[in-house]
Amino acid sequence: MRIDRRHGRFAAVAAALTALLAAAACGGGGESGGGAGKSGGESGGKITLTLDTFGNFGYKALIDQYQQAHPNIKIEHRIVQRFEDQYLPRMTQWLNAGRGAGDVIGIDEGAMGLMAANPGYFTDLAQFGLDKRESEFPPFKWQAGINSEGKLFALGTDVGGLNMCYRKDLFEKAGLPTDREEVAKLWPDWNGYLETGKKFAAKNTGKDDPKFVDGPNTVYEAVLAQEAAKNGNITYFDKQNQLVVDKNPAVKAAFDYVQQVSKAGLTAKLRAFDPTWDTGFKKGQFATIACPSWMLGIIEEKTGAEGKGQWDVAAVPGGGGNWGGSWLAVPKQSKHPKEAADLLNFLTSKDGHIGAFKEAKGLPSSLPAQQDAAVTGLTSEYFNNAPVGKIFTASVTSLQPVFLGKDHAAVKAAVGRVVEGMDQGSIKYDQAWQRFLDAGKSAAR
Repeated sequence: MRIDRRHGRFAAVAAALTALLAAAACGGGGESGGGAGKSGGESGGKITLTLDTFGNFGYKALIDQYQQAHPNIKIEHRIVQRFEDQYLPRMTQWLNAGRGAGDVIGIDEGAMGLMAANPGYFTDLAQFGLDKRESEFPPFKWQAGINSEGKLFALGTDVGGLNMCYRKDLFEKAGLPTDREEVAKLWPDWNGYLETGKKFAAKNTGKDDPKFVDGPNTVYEAVLAQEAAKNGNITYFDKQNQLVVDKNPAVKAAFDYVQQVSKAGLTAKLRAFDPTWDTGFKKGQFATIACPSWMLGIIEEKTGAEGKGQWDVAAVPGGGGNWGGSWLAVPKQSKHPKEAADLLNFLTSKDGHIGAFKEAKGLPSSLPAQQDAAVTGLTSEYFNNAPVGKIFTASVTSLQPVFLGKDHAAVKAAVGRVVEGMDQGSIKYDQAWQRFLDAGKSAAR
């Protein structure tokens, strides 16, 4: 997921996003609140800090812990589920207006290039000593938090090492193996995944029977992450920030693959992070989902107590990859930057990373946290006692960071809608690739 913050003169992407999603961008209320945040409100010397994130970062217990240690501080946590078309345009509007953004805000990987290119909105964290923490993070995670003026504006939270989550009960009903090691053998590559899906579909032919995969975009993102590593570690933009959506073989390979999955009738045609997706989890409407570590917390949240023991985790086809990962930053508009930086420092500390992993399973980017037994030794009773710490730390040992252009989030949202339309039948298969390219080029203007 991701957030968009810009200073002063916004580029065309932010304007396009705001225009495209005006209803969301202008909205107050809802999960994210609206208008000015409450960071300036004080009563009896008590400070309210607003924390804005997209999805579950695993901060509930950490917030309670921080407030107990800082009785003069109250933390208001505002959460929006969808990044590109909800959180991003709202945050864009608030940052442009100079009011409304939280004191600490989450930033997805897809918006980090954009944030770094527009430093005027962000507090320099070095003035609070946070630049001393460089050795705690992988170089790519640290460098992404350095803006175009060479100042530290963000520190990393999680990374999104990839695996595949699957429903054991649905696999068993379809006559497929259920042991995670045996399941991984079904799909050493994405062709194996497709063939396994066809076998699953042959056993689930009824109108209301479950499908093999939730929807097209989760598969697309996983394949794109792997293909990018084979093609210069880029997706929609090259490292000179030039749009290459029509030239990068990684993009075409991911598109072609997900079209095969769609044509085979393997998807439940659900839109990720949409209410119908939530229902799909609850009703067992699909059997697999591409699974970066942060997806574990989402599955547990959406499926609920009745899903305990039904889900498990196996290796992803093709072996490894990364989808997602976030950072935290302090906007300059915060009325309490010192206190906000201290909260950010706590949430991105070793203990903060470990606490977030325990609660929401977002794999720490903090190297000390990754190496801690509390992470490496963590098992999940919900996921059939899967050794999730071992599985996901192994998935990032050879991680190759992918360059994401400053307008990545806008392009990702635009082409994602085309992929969804193709899968749902509103866009014909033979027209979908050109529509995909047109959408990507339009969003990047």
